[in-house]
Amino acid sequence: MNNKVIFVTGASGGLGATVTQKFLVTGATVIGSSRRITAAEFPAPNFTALPVDFTQPQAIRVAVDSIIARFGRLDVLVHALGGFAGGSSVAETDDATWQQMQTLNLNAAFYLLRETIPHLRKSGAGRIVAVGSLAAAEPHAGLGAYIVSKTALAALVRTVAIENKDAGVTANVVLPGTMDTPANRKSMPTADFSKWAQPAEVAEVILWLAGEQAGQITGAMIPVPDKNA
Repeated sequence: MNNKVIFVTGASGGLGATVTQKFLVTGATVIGSSRRITAAEFPAPNFTALPVDFTQPQAIRVAVDSIIARFGRLDVLVHALGGFAGGSSVAETDDATWQQMQTLNLNAAFYLLRETIPHLRKSGAGRIVAVGSLAAAEPHAGLGAYIVSKTALAALVRTVAIENKDAGVTANVVLPGTMDTPANRKSMPTADFSKWAQPAEVAEVILWLAGEQAGQITGAMIPVPDKNA
């Protein structure tokens, strides 16, 4: 992938950092983006840090324009950014939690896809890989706002797959189970971490979907379950 330009959102997160590192090893030009991120986090000559507030459509537009202005193209979008909130039934979910989940997990993806798709179409073999959640495949009590946002994300990406197949663009959703990240360990300190999915395993699936060998795979929802599944 040393001739590819890759845009990774959520690059400072537990999964996003692993994904970013894997793409850097391939020799690709990687733009890693989070609300706060610096070049020092990935000290490689083929890495560019791009801080973006993905809740703001204009900020996303400016960020994508800056990528095209500097590198002239965009070949792969890996959307690993998202958020989690749970613990309340639908009847007990407050407005702020509902809006937060839709903003982080759905609206941000919509704004991002709207800006990047025209450039990915020009690539001739554009790749979109979004990180959803295995929980989105089936409802769970106490996770209504989160599951609805992730289910809608999957529907959005699958629609994009249909709309852009004519340009050689693929769009797929990876559905991890519980991942062994620092944030998850902190929020669930009594869990058995050995049964969780490893970020490196999920990142390998993303890397494969971004490659030429996965050119016929589009509109798919690919589960990467933890060892409890």
